[in-house]
Amino acid sequence: MTLRSILATSSVLAIVGFTGATSADEIEIRFGTVNDPGGVQYESGAEWVRQVNDAAAGKVQADIYGSSQLGNDKEMLQKVKLGTQEVAQPSSIMSTIQAEFGVFEMPYIIKDRVHAGCVAREVVMPDLAPKLEEQGYKLLAVWENGFRNITNNVRPINTPSDLEDIKLRTPKGVWRVKMFESYGANPTPMPFSEVFVALQTGVIDGQENPYANINAAKFQEVQKYLSETNHVYTPSFPTASLKLFNSWPADVQEAVMSTAASVQDWTYEYAAKVEGELRDSLQAGGMEFNVADRDAFVEASKPIYDQFASEVEGGADLIDRVLALADGC
Repeated sequence: MTLRSILATSSVLAIVGFTGATSADEIEIRFGTVNDPGGVQYESGAEWVRQVNDAAAGKVQADIYGSSQLGNDKEMLQKVKLGTQEVAQPSSIMSTIQAEFGVFEMPYIIKDRVHAGCVAREVVMPDLAPKLEEQGYKLLAVWENGFRNITNNVRPINTPSDLEDIKLRTPKGVWRVKMFESYGANPTPMPFSEVFVALQTGVIDGQENPYANINAAKFQEVQKYLSETNHVYTPSFPTASLKLFNSWPADVQEAVMSTAASVQDWTYEYAAKVEGELRDSLQAGGMEFNVADRDAFVEASKPIYDQFASEVEGGADLIDRVLALADGC
């Protein structure tokens, strides 16, 4: 299947995915994401909806609601905690819920997708997921948002000093803001749904996101420079309401968890497939492309590691555990 046909299918799903009606015996599962069709987060959610509807046919009717239709990440997490929404898909904002998730905000800490999968299996699901349950959340799996790159309308970003005074939108993850402040930028946390207009009107100069999100949100229409920094790898965290999850029959719980685990491999394959195509597409759309100096960014990132280690309980050990998995698990 070509990238164009994948995106076309996604657009159709975005329209028809909301029309599924549940029978009296079916459990309704609304899967909400801020991501647009074509983005890795949205496509992962759509794949999970397909799988869980098949696995629990007649017992579950799951539908995906993209493009912030159910609210921004913060709003959806509140609904999930209260039990008024079944599943949300936070990413960077998870560090504001549980501080240890900020380890994924450490620049260049994740080597590749094999490494990401090891961290999910060996660290996140056994050790961090139970801490979320204490707050009313059920982490279903660890999927992908992606390797993040910078776009802006001021200048190409080759080294951290090129970010000086640039008004850069970030998610509301604590450590992403601190990281860009340390680079000299002026980070501005903002819901994803507001970014296009803010770029278009000059409220902000730039933003940072994986290629799939940049393309899906059409940021190439309002941004001039695309700098490949790959500064952070962000997972996405499909998260259910613990209250609602515990009310579901055991076989439905099993279907929800097993299909979420299955989608982890699917999302890595999908993301790797489209990454290069999307980079080329963004350049074809008129963006000026450059590859940043990775070594300069790594060197400038050392203070943020030290700060995380000192401010987050167990932070130093968590960093060491993640780094130790870089060559596999």
